[in-house]
This record gives sequence, structure tokens and C-alpha cells, in this order.
Amino acid sequence: MANHKSSKKRILVTEKKNAVNNSRRSAVKTATKKVLVAVKSGDKAAATAAVRVAESKIMKSAGKVMPKKRAARKISRLTKKVAKIA
Repeated sequence: MANHKSSKKRILVTEKKNAVNNSRRSAVKTATKKVLVAVKSGDKAAATAAVRVAESKIMKSAGKVMPKKRAARKISRLTKKVAKIA
């Protein structure tokens, strides 16, 4: 248990940051799943819209929740899948 005022504050700040990071991570996963479902169904319009939303969420989490290169790789792979829909 923390005894100093600063260490108590750090615990509170860490809890808040964890909550934000977890929600960001969850939002990225949800957006990614929506893209994959749209691609699987073959709906190009829905997949394109979903990729736009997913890209926004992934880039917002880049550098915070995940490394920037991983974010770029995720976006690239999702856009490739959407582009393959005929």
C-alpha cells in the first residue's frame, strides 16, 4: 500500500490511464472485427465505411496503446482485404 502522497497520486493516474488504454484497445478490436465481417459478407460499401472508422481508431491508439508500425501494418492489411472485394 502506498504511503506517500505522490505514490497515491500515481496509483490513481495509472488506474485512469489503464481504463483509457483498455477502452482504446477494445475499440480497435471491435472496429477491426466489423471490417472483417463486412469483407466476409462481400459488402464493399460497408467494408469501406468500416475501414475508415477502423483506421481512425487505430491511428488514435498508435504510439499509445500499440507501436506505430503495428498500427500501420493493421491498417494496411485491412485495406488490402477490402480492396480484394470484387
